[in-house]
Amino acid sequence: MSAPAPRLEVDLGKIAHNARSLVAQLQARGMSVTGITKATLGSPAIAEVMRRAGVRGIGDSRIGNIRRMVNARVNSTFLLTRSPSLSEVDEVVNYADISFNSELGMIAHLSTAARQAERHHGVILMVEMGDLREGLMPRDLAEAARLVIDSPHLFLRGIGCNLACYGGIAPDAENMAALSALANELEAAVGMSLDTISGGNSANLDWALGSRRHGRINNLRLGESILLGRETLQRHSLPGLHTDAFRLVAEVIESKPKPGRPWGQVAQSAFGNVPVAGDEGEMHRAILALGRQDCDPEGLTPPPGIRILGASSDHLIVESLNGPLALGSEHVFLPDYSALLRATSSPSVHQIIPATTRIR
Repeated sequence: MSAPAPRLEVDLGKIAHNARSLVAQLQARGMSVTGITKATLGSPAIAEVMRRAGVRGIGDSRIGNIRRMVNARVNSTFLLTRSPSLSEVDEVVNYADISFNSELGMIAHLSTAARQAERHHGVILMVEMGDLREGLMPRDLAEAARLVIDSPHLFLRGIGCNLACYGGIAPDAENMAALSALANELEAAVGMSLDTISGGNSANLDWALGSRRHGRINNLRLGESILLGRETLQRHSLPGLHTDAFRLVAEVIESKPKPGRPWGQVAQSAFGNVPVAGDEGEMHRAILALGRQDCDPEGLTPPPGIRILGASSDHLIVESLNGPLALGSEHVFLPDYSALLRATSSPSVHQIIPATTRIR
């Protein structure tokens, strides 16, 4: 008997294939890969698959996810990819080997926490390259680097940047060359070489795989491209990669003919919008036990013959184009990154990860 729905079925073999392919392609261009697990809530099984596929380390934005993987004995270098919180600084130095940093004050707190824990902690300084999320302004980079170097329990691993997240600024030859130049300038200013120049995330793949000149960039942080087989600028599938490693299965809890248009006075829905519906006449409508509390409905690709009409907290409303759906029948949707992130975070979605699998 299958597990209850909604459930997220995970194909580790497809994830392994994607990771291994991207590691090989980027290695040929002088770049290593950090596998990012945040969309899977730090799944130890998926982290282990990435590790076996050849990633240099595992990165996650939540220290709790890293703690979960460390406690599961995943043997990897762990990178905290979101700037540390003051309230979590002790956990950061205890569970993460390296963290991204963009605040001088946080560097001082990390130094104190590392000294008290008798540990050494690596720092990658994030620099602002135009996307306006996290990052030191380039003029402040040398000061931050000296602060790390002067802290006995910290060591400077390198610099990095983040693009195409908040501001949607695409990585390209110009901003990657600027990051390379900053690495050269910083090395000259502080008198040491940098181990890691991390150019960005899955949005960098068009540039990385299409350009012959990569400058100093020697690392990318890949999550969506490994998990879902897509680059993140236009969400195009990547040649030779699997886009269906995750399948979100939902069960029909109501199925009957209904009008295509609501009736009565129209006001706001539960989520604050005013629905606009056309009059398409009577249709085969169904409700599946899957809602906004479980995933992002806008990020689901339905199976053939099903059209998603909308969703509430707990219900996914669909039209069946090929006749009524049977009560209790299950239907498979493919999640995008947003839907996957929410599904793995929902305690109501059962995750089905095979205990053993043939890694192909």
